[in-house]
This record gives sequence, C-alpha cells and structure tokens, in this order.
Amino acid sequence: MVAETAGGMREFAQDFVAGAADIDELGHVNNAVWVRWIQDIATAHWEAAAAPEHVAAYAWVVTRHEIDYRGNLTEGQRVTAETWVGEPKGARFDRHVRFVGTDGRALVTAVTTWALIDRATGRLLRVRPEIAAPFIG
Repeated sequence: MVAETAGGMREFAQDFVAGAADIDELGHVNNAVWVRWIQDIATAHWEAAAAPEHVAAYAWVVTRHEIDYRGNLTEGQRVTAETWVGEPKGARFDRHVRFVGTDGRALVTAVTTWALIDRATGRLLRVRPEIAAPFIG
C-alpha cells in the first residue's frame, strides 16, 4: 500500500508474519530475518511504484545498514513494515523502515543506504528526477 505523507514523501506498507523458520533459539525473530524483511519491503516498494522500464533497467544495492532493535516478535505474530525514502544524493539515497507491532509500538527501525546500478553495465548511476519522482512526490 502506497500513501503520501504530510512532507510529500510516499510511504509504502507491508505486513509480515513470523514463521517457525524466522525464530531463533531465544524464541523471537532472528536479526537476519529483520534484514531480509528490510530488503523485501524495499524491493516491493520499488516494484510497486517505479516505472516498469526503470525496474527492468536498474537495480539497487545496499551500501549501509543501521538498525535499532526495540522489541521482539515471536512465532505467529504480525508486524507492519512502513518505508519511505529520503532525497537522492548522487547515486544513493537513504531508505527508512519502521516495523510496528499490533500495539502500535515500533519494534525495529532502520535506515539503509541504497545505490542505483545499471543492470546492463553494473555501473553506478545518478538517481535522476524521473527515477526518484514516484518515491518523493
């Protein structure tokens, strides 16, 4: 689901449910699963909002993750992930992700830096306005 925020940024949301394979020996979602979910929602947002020709021509790679863990999720529990992007800086932009539990509390927050690459050449590309427009208004 895509919604525009008051600041003009376009937010995207997706639900995740913790399965048995997501749970670690402490009984909650493993940190590697949170990273996978960050990638999953980023990819879903890109595919939902970007022009089809951009999805076909370009890919994104992570250059940095910053994650804060504030709570846990156990098997069978649902969390809503919300994501939005910041202003592009050359070939990169920051993506924000917030995982909100059913009680409305943020369980995990993250800022990841993504870089745009050309699928054909593998080279970094500047994020042009027409690529960024569906995400930043």
